[in-house]
Amino acid sequence: MAALKEVVDFLDKLLDINSTPGDASNNGLQVEASEDIRTAVFSVDASMELFEKAAAVNADFIFVHHGMSWGAEPRRFNGPVAARLKLLFANRMSLYGAHLPLDAHPEIGHNALLASYAGLADRKGCFEYSGVQVGVCGRLSKKMSVAELAAVYEHKLDCQAEIFGTPERELEKISVVSGGAGLGGLMDAFCHGVDCFITGEVDHTMYPWIKETGVDVIKLGHYKSEIPGVAAVMEELGRKFDIACDFVDVPTGL
Repeated sequence: MAALKEVVDFLDKLLDINSTPGDASNNGLQVEASEDIRTAVFSVDASMELFEKAAAVNADFIFVHHGMSWGAEPRRFNGPVAARLKLLFANRMSLYGAHLPLDAHPEIGHNALLASYAGLADRKGCFEYSGVQVGVCGRLSKKMSVAELAAVYEHKLDCQAEIFGTPERELEKISVVSGGAGLGGLMDAFCHGVDCFITGEVDHTMYPWIKETGVDVIKLGHYKSEIPGVAAVMEELGRKFDIACDFVDVPTGL
């Protein structure tokens, strides 16, 4: 068992939670409903389905990448918002969210880990978003094709990667931005002179620019690309405190 305050203080320091003041997410403890923690669950997105699964295992604490509170929202505590809060408070489950601090963390962030999966060397930050460089670019430690790199991520993330470009193209330099970096992420990759851009989503506006920039893209899925950092935080918390920790999979298929 651990005190909620101890866990929150640990996470705030581990993730440098106040390092991204431009983040739309209200990072940190978003709902305080417990004093002590015996069981913590970890997942990508705050949702009623997650909260119900957490309640079923008597969780006291929930950690997510995408929390409930963004900017000035929620403004009204009715409808689905009220239902979520009612479930959290009724089951004494606190909620902690970490958005850009988890994307950008140099060691346990999504992008640092995705870069490690590819064996990326000579790393540097890329794709500035809300005042923070959340992505990672660098050179592959050994050359491989787009298809071979996609296979690495399929194995590591248990995902179905989708290639936009030339599967047999041999790669040297890549950039990685988890989630939905969109056209901005693609153009940042182009400006950094990379051969391939690894990301979670590809939207309609990106398609012609993929062809015209010559930057191949590997789409991993937004959800799958943002599991690594959550799992890493779970491991850190489990080592630090005597509490049960479990990852709850609530896949979106996106």
